[in-house]
Amino acid sequence: MTTTRRGLSLLLVAGLGLVAASCGSGEDKTPAADGPVTITVGCEPPKSNPKERAAWEEDVAAFQKAHPNITVEGKDAFPCINPDTFQAKLAGGTQEDLFYVYYTDVRKIIDKKQAADISQYVGSVGKLKDLRQDVMSVFKANDNTDKTYGLPRNNYNMGLVYNRKLFTQAGLDPANPPKTWDEVREAAKKIAALGPGYVGFGEYSAGNTGGWHFAASLYARGGSMVSDDGKTAAFNNDEGKAVLENLKRMRWDDNSMGSKQLLQWEDLMRMMGGGKLGMMIGAPDVVQSVNNDFKGKFEDYGVTAVPESDGKFSLSGGDGYMFNPKASPEKIKAGLLWLEFHELTPGQGQFNYARSKEQGRPVGLPIPDLYGNSAPGNEINALRKQYATVPVDNFTPYVSAQGNITNKLEPPKAQELYAVLDVAMSAVLTRKDADIDKLLSDAEGKANKILAKNT
Repeated sequence: MTTTRRGLSLLLVAGLGLVAASCGSGEDKTPAADGPVTITVGCEPPKSNPKERAAWEEDVAAFQKAHPNITVEGKDAFPCINPDTFQAKLAGGTQEDLFYVYYTDVRKIIDKKQAADISQYVGSVGKLKDLRQDVMSVFKANDNTDKTYGLPRNNYNMGLVYNRKLFTQAGLDPANPPKTWDEVREAAKKIAALGPGYVGFGEYSAGNTGGWHFAASLYARGGSMVSDDGKTAAFNNDEGKAVLENLKRMRWDDNSMGSKQLLQWEDLMRMMGGGKLGMMIGAPDVVQSVNNDFKGKFEDYGVTAVPESDGKFSLSGGDGYMFNPKASPEKIKAGLLWLEFHELTPGQGQFNYARSKEQGRPVGLPIPDLYGNSAPGNEINALRKQYATVPVDNFTPYVSAQGNITNKLEPPKAQELYAVLDVAMSAVLTRKDADIDKLLSDAEGKANKILAKNT
C-alpha cells in the first residue's frame, strides 16, 4: 500500500541542534564535490506542512554551511510520488538528481536502467556497513554483481496493533501480547465478550486491503505470494489455506470479529480509535494515524510482531532515494553527502528527535529501523527514548521481535493481486459455507494471468 495511506510523512523529522558540528566533522568520509555543484532533491516537505518544511530548510542551510560548494534545491510535492507523472518522468529522464522512490518500484527502475549505478561512490558513506542488509538489498541489482542504485530513507514492517486498555479490561496482560494465532483467537474471544459492539479482531476484505493483509499473514507463516521468479502465484498451499481457515473460525466459530464486514482502510482505524476494537494487523504508524485522525490516545495502544512470524518474514515496505542516470559523478558525490547527513545519521536530519519534540511532533515510534541491532541503530533508539513524546515501552514487543524477522517486500503487481485476494477474504468473512479450496484455486488462476502479462 502507499505511504500516504500509512501516514509516513511523520518520518521527515529533521533537526538543527546537532547538525552543524556533525556535518562538518572528521567522521564525514564521503569526498566533497571538487567544485560548485547544485543538486535537486525530491520529496521536500510542502509548504502546507510548515513544521516539516521549516526543519528541511534549516537542515539545508546547515548542510550548505558545512559544504559551501554544494547547493541543495528541494522539490516539494505531496504526495511525494504522483503515479500519473512518475513513470513519465522516469521515461523522459526528467526526475530530480536525487529522486524519491517506493521500495516496490526500485526493481523495475533498475531493470529499465532509469537510475544511476552508484556502486563506485556509495562505499564512502560512513555507516553503510551498519545498514540492515535486508533493507540495502532493495537497492541492489538482481544479477549477482552487487551493484547499488540507491539508499533508504524509511522502512517498516507489519505487526499486530492492539488496544492495551481493552486487554486490561478483558483480563489480558498488555505487556504480553499474543505470539500465535491460537493466542489471538483466545484474546479476541475475551475482548468480544466485554459486551455489544466490542470486536476482538478486525480484518479488511475490500478495496485491495483484504489482499494486502492476506499477504501479511501469509508471509508471517513463511509463505509467499508469488514464485521466486515472479511468474506464477504461490499462495494456493497449506500456508494460504491456514490464513483463510483461521479467519473463518474466528468469524463464525468464535464470533469474535463482529458482524460488519467488507471493511476497508478507514473502517478499522475508526474502530480502533473508538476504543471498541481489540486487535488488527498494521505497522506501528497505525497508532500515529489513530491518535491524530481517529480520536485515539497513544497510551492506549501497543504493537507486537505479526503472529507466527518468529524466524519467518514480515510484509515490509519503505522509501528512499535513487539518482538520475544523467547525474554527473559530482552530483552523485554531493547527493550521497546530503543523504548521509539528512537520512542516515543519528541525531540529525530525520533522526534529530530533540527538535522534533520541541516542535510538538511525535517521537518514539520504532520506525524507521534502518540499522537494526548495531551501534547507530542503538544510538537512534536511545535518542528516541530520551526525547519520546509517546510511550516507547508500548512498542517493546514489536522491537524485541525484529531480530528474528526478515523483511519481505510486497509482490510484483501487488495491487492487482490484492484485488484478487479481496474476493477470498470477503468470502470467508461473509459466508459461513465458503469453500476455501475453491477460493484459492480461483484466485490462483486469476493471479497467474495477471503475472503472465508483461513479465
